[in-house]
Amino acid sequence: MNQINEDVIILAIESSCDETAAAVVKNGREVLSNVIYSQIDLHTVYGGVVPEIASRKHIEKINQVVDQALKNANMTLQDVTAVAVTYGPGLVGALLVGVSAAKALAFAAQKPLVGVHHIEGHISANYIENSELEPPFLCLVVSGGHSHLVMVKDYGEYEILGKTRDDAAGEAFDKVARAIGLGYPGGPKIDKVSREGNPDAIRFPRAKVEDNVYDFSFSGLKSAVLNYLNGCQMKGESFSQADVAASFQKAVVDVLVDHSMQGVKTYGMKKFAVAGGVASNSHLREALTEACRKNKVTFYHPSPVYCTDNAAMIGAAAYYEYIKGVRHGWDLNAVPSLRLGERI
Repeated sequence: MNQINEDVIILAIESSCDETAAAVVKNGREVLSNVIYSQIDLHTVYGGVVPEIASRKHIEKINQVVDQALKNANMTLQDVTAVAVTYGPGLVGALLVGVSAAKALAFAAQKPLVGVHHIEGHISANYIENSELEPPFLCLVVSGGHSHLVMVKDYGEYEILGKTRDDAAGEAFDKVARAIGLGYPGGPKIDKVSREGNPDAIRFPRAKVEDNVYDFSFSGLKSAVLNYLNGCQMKGESFSQADVAASFQKAVVDVLVDHSMQGVKTYGMKKFAVAGGVASNSHLREALTEACRKNKVTFYHPSPVYCTDNAAMIGAAAYYEYIKGVRHGWDLNAVPSLRLGERI
């Protein structure tokens, strides 16, 4: 990496889905400000994110969150070293708002522009509150759109050991929550109601993918839940919302923990991290904490505010890209299906 003698201050923007966010991050680890405008209330009525509504709301809010982030950090645009932005993966319209804003700000202030991969941002969220954490480590990334088991070989250097073949874990949470009448967003609601249920009440399947032990598949589990609910309806039987939620959640968590610890053992890892929106699930955290304790592995996890989409994590990731010399031109575009490790 290039030797940097001065502090690197990153103004970061994140708009890949339904959060409009901006942050100011110092040297990749110190968050000077972190502003998030969430659109959850707007999309709840539809039972999920509506891309067109998300894009329009990003346009309304992007300048406000950037101004607030600079104000909270007691800085001006001229004080920052570089401007960073998520350019993929995500919803193309939503990404374009953030990318366009970042390019305009960087051009106007004559600052370097650094594009960041969204999943790399989630992984880098672990650096913010864990100053001692450095690669290599294994990281489980679980969110509404992604389920990845990633070997973090170095800053910006990744190997994907496994990923979902169908539904991401967070997506499955949303669909099951809707089916049992909890509504959107599903993850926090299932986490809460499952505390009142019996996780062993219903035995739902734990899928294994034959040609890659680290890959995930949650569509069969989702179908099993729907079949159980339909069976109850056909028989005229009632079901316990809390028991279904707890049993479903346990099935998801069992698979996530099993795959993660298998990777830890196979690769002899001593450090393990979790990231993404589902990383704030209390049952998953408890299960990973216990599994890491049993396997004598140090467990890292971000605070909930850094698990869901935010710009501080983008600023953390951008720092390591910046000091490696990564710069993007004014032709930077949104790449909705950008793969982890891919450079555009």
